[in-house]
Amino acid sequence: MLSTETVDGSTVPAETLLSALGGKYSAEILSETRTPTSAQELSSRIEIPIATCYRRIEELEDAGLLRCEGRQLSEEGRRTNVYRRTVDTVTFDFTGQAPSIESKKRSEAKNQLQDQLDE
Repeated sequence: MLSTETVDGSTVPAETLLSALGGKYSAEILSETRTPTSAQELSSRIEIPIATCYRRIEELEDAGLLRCEGRQLSEEGRRTNVYRRTVDTVTFDFTGQAPSIESKKRSEAKNQLQDQLDE
């Protein structure tokens, strides 16, 4: 079975990655999470129902493409989880005898630089 390694060192089956990436709004969520972003912010920016947003977040986390980066106060004063993508690119190659997956993990240095640029 084809699988890929996640940021924490575990492996994820290719089917899980393909399913997560194939979900409607998944690409938009990954694009919007270059900095820590809450589900409420994602829902508003992408204009999707919050329940759908949480489902996609869960799928992307299970696939190792997104992780909870911590908690922050919302505009309403509630503590809420914020999420950041763990990869910059994921490439599926179907040209050989067996498909292959290559991902470029997002470095902590890049995360810190992005945080500084967005301040």
